[in-house]
Amino acid sequence: MIEYFSGKLVEKNPAYVILEQNGTGYLINISLNTFSSIKDLDEAKLYVHLTFKIEATTPTGIVVYGFFDQAERSLFRMLISVSGVGSSTAMRMLSSLSYQKITETIRAGELATLKGIKGIGNKTAQRIIVELQDKIGKEALAPEFLGWTHNTQKEEALIGLTTLGFGKHASEKALNSILKKNPNLSVEELIKEALKIL
Repeated sequence: MIEYFSGKLVEKNPAYVILEQNGTGYLINISLNTFSSIKDLDEAKLYVHLTFKIEATTPTGIVVYGFFDQAERSLFRMLISVSGVGSSTAMRMLSSLSYQKITETIRAGELATLKGIKGIGNKTAQRIIVELQDKIGKEALAPEFLGWTHNTQKEEALIGLTTLGFGKHASEKALNSILKKNPNLSVEELIKEALKIL
């Protein structure tokens, strides 16, 4: 199994990167937290998780998910082990809340916080808490993610939201509404605020 990819970041946006290694470009899906950590880097090492899906958009059947640190990847793997939580839902969770917030929420059994994430219903939130509460209680919290730098490019936020599965029109409407109230938000902050609306 491949543990990580390390190389030049040819393209970066809040939902995926293209990382070049030995002349080959790999499209790697990332969370918003990972984007925050790598967006100012020219090269990166991403710990990966590979899944296999038969879809028109992935003719090889291989989908790669990348994480800036092993703790986030470990949490991702725990989340997808829960019945009803797929890779897309787990990535949406990791883009909506920080690693620390998710672990604290599950350990505290905060059902309402999990249900506030798009795609997480009452039963799924309950399953996540029941199945992971004891496991996550034993996990050490990862180091705090680095603070975000400001970047107000609405286009990047829009790409991130549409890649996460939200409609372009609804995403743009949400972003416009947020920017009217606060035009100085970073890309990450824009996405987090939009996820509360969508």
